[in-house]
Amino acid sequence: MSVGRQPVLGILGGGQLARMLALAAAPLGVQVRVVDSAADACAGQVAPLRVADWTDYTALDAFAAEVDVVTFDFENVPAATARWLAERTRVFPNPRALAVAQDRLAEKTLFRECGLQTPPFMAVDSRDDLVRALQAIGAPAILKTRRLGYDGKGQFRLRQAADADAAWAALGAQAAAHGLILEAFVPFERELSVLAVRGRDGEFRSWPLTRNWHVDGVLSLSLAPAPDIDALQPRATALARTLAERLDYVGVFALELFVMDGQLLGNEMAPRVHNSGHWTIEGAHTSQFENHVRAVLGLTLGDTGARGLSAMFNWIGELPDPAPVLRAVDAHWHDYGKQARAGRKVGHATLCAPDAAQLVVQLTGMATALGREEQAAPAAQALARLR
Repeated sequence: MSVGRQPVLGILGGGQLARMLALAAAPLGVQVRVVDSAADACAGQVAPLRVADWTDYTALDAFAAEVDVVTFDFENVPAATARWLAERTRVFPNPRALAVAQDRLAEKTLFRECGLQTPPFMAVDSRDDLVRALQAIGAPAILKTRRLGYDGKGQFRLRQAADADAAWAALGAQAAAHGLILEAFVPFERELSVLAVRGRDGEFRSWPLTRNWHVDGVLSLSLAPAPDIDALQPRATALARTLAERLDYVGVFALELFVMDGQLLGNEMAPRVHNSGHWTIEGAHTSQFENHVRAVLGLTLGDTGARGLSAMFNWIGELPDPAPVLRAVDAHWHDYGKQARAGRKVGHATLCAPDAAQLVVQLTGMATALGREEQAAPAAQALARLR
């Protein structure tokens, strides 16, 4: 980054992640340009927005000419578009990393190559393949699309082998276009994520492990640093580093993990900043968003240590009354500026505290004020064990 000239970061996708990247870029003196197919993409409220389809190469060519580096805020940007742009400007993470993360079969295969165990899985391209996979893996199991699935979409849970007809009816039509994968159901003890960042020079850092709770496949609440998992942190960090180096990855990514019998199993990799890392905005010395901007522009990475303990509520479908959050000490409200819609991520709130005892008080008080006691109870119980 040269003195006297503001670098320009281009972002493919204009959702809340792009919005928070733009907000993190501004204090660094970085300008942002966004491309999205939706004219009301919420990142357009904080950065110039170019409305274009991923195959509108005339618009993308003009976009590439305006920016120094291109990144993306969600993994369903076509890898072909990323490759096309990489011939015209720098693209980080690289198109190969994007392509691997877009295909659950390629992703799980890479995990195993890197020493990260996974639940048993098999490719399913036909109805007969599904029968064979069920015979090999057994039930319960989950049939998933290999591509374009996120937040619980594109999945069907088979409780028994007799559910094969219903599963094929739900997802079979996508087998020819995108392929399917059958994965063994994991009776996991905890869901964790490790957020990590790798710079253009190969420097690698990771944030403390985050514990996550989901409802209907969508993140509901995160707690960081995850309590009572110190023994797993070195292993998770080492696995994330191996993945990043294997992919020559640049930027922030999330590795989603299951804990079963004290061992880590790979679930998914998100090649971007991630919902479970939103706590880092107020709860870490350097947020995931700032470090992603730093990484893709070739700047020195920031400290990823936690300032204390943090709990993040995810607002799905509609925003609750902000007043209890705005009145609380060290509580932080985030409205993404999106229209309310069932299943849509519209905002989050983060509570920060120096220790578990204080965070339990804040968390339970906030949950009661918002009518979210059920949502907060598991995290409060996990924190209570540390007191």
